[in-house]
Amino acid sequence: MSPASRATTHRRWPSTAFLEELAAILFNRYPDRDAVALRRTIGEFHGVGLENVFAGNGSNEVLQALCLAYGGAGRSVAVFEPTYALHSHIARITGTAVVTGERHADFTLDLDEVARVLRDASPAITFLCSPNNPTGMVEPAESVAAVMAGAPGLVVVDEAYGQFAPRSAIDEVADDRSLVVVRTFSKTWSMAAARLGYCVAPAWAVRELEKVTLPYHLDSVKQLGGRLALQYRAEMEARVAALVEERGRLAAALAELAVDVWPSGANFILFRPRTRDGADVWQQLLDRSVLVRDFSTWPRLEGCLRVTVGTPHENDVFLSALREVLA
Repeated sequence: MSPASRATTHRRWPSTAFLEELAAILFNRYPDRDAVALRRTIGEFHGVGLENVFAGNGSNEVLQALCLAYGGAGRSVAVFEPTYALHSHIARITGTAVVTGERHADFTLDLDEVARVLRDASPAITFLCSPNNPTGMVEPAESVAAVMAGAPGLVVVDEAYGQFAPRSAIDEVADDRSLVVVRTFSKTWSMAAARLGYCVAPAWAVRELEKVTLPYHLDSVKQLGGRLALQYRAEMEARVAALVEERGRLAAALAELAVDVWPSGANFILFRPRTRDGADVWQQLLDRSVLVRDFSTWPRLEGCLRVTVGTPHENDVFLSALREVLA
C-alpha cells in the first residue's frame, strides 16, 4: 500500500468529507466575505499568513484583479511571446495597454529584450509564466531575478502548472518585494470545475486586490472545496509524481521520432513535426481518435502541436498513432 493510500484510510474520503460539510452550510446566509478559513489554509500550505493570500474564481479572476488594481488607462503590462494568451486579453479588457517582447527562437527569455521593454515601456505589471503556457518551459531562477531587478512595477509569475515543475517562485515572495505568484486548483488538484485560484503576494498587494473585487465573490461551496482539497496533499503529490514520470517517458519517446521537442515542466509537451505539416498531423491523429492541441497556425508557433500527458495507456495510444502518421 502506498503512503497516499495509507493516509486515506485514516480519514474521510474527499467526497464523503465534502458532502458532510456541505450539509452544514446555511444557504440562507452570505458566505464569509474575506474567505478567512480558505486563505488561512492556503497560507499554511505555502508557509505564509492569510494576509499574503488572495483567492478568486479561477486564476483568471486573480489576473483580472491585478490588472484592475495596478493597470488601467495610461498604464501598461509587459508580456513576452509566446506565452499565456489571457495575460494580454485580460489586460486589454481592463483598459491596460499591452507591450510585447519577443523570446529567443528556442522560446527562452531574451534578457536583453526584457531589459529593453522594461526600460522603454515602464510597465505597471510584468507577466511571466512558469512553466510557460504553451511551451511548458520553466523560467530559471536567474531569469526571474533579472526581471525583478529591472521591473519598475509588479512582477507576476503565473504558476498555473507550478506543481509539475522542479522550482517555484513562491518562496521569493516577501512584503518588501513587488512579486506576486499566481496558482490554480484546476490542474494539480483536479478541480477545474470548481473555478478556484489564488495568489501569494505581499500583504500590501493583497489589500489592493481586495478593493477591486466584488463583495462575496467566493461562494461557500467553493471555499469549502478548496479548504478540504488541501487536506489531501499526499494524494495530490502522488498524482503529480505519476504524471511527471509519464512526462519523462513521453518526452524520451518523442525524441526518437522526427519531431522537435521542447523541455517541459508542465503536464504537456510541445512538439513540431519536422517532415510533415503540423495541421495535417493533427488531423490524422484525430482520425485515429487521438486529440492533441493544434498550435500550428499561431504566431511564433508555426507547425507546433501540444500533447497533454495522460495515463500510461493513453500515452501509448498517442505514441502508436503518431508513429503511424509520421511513417
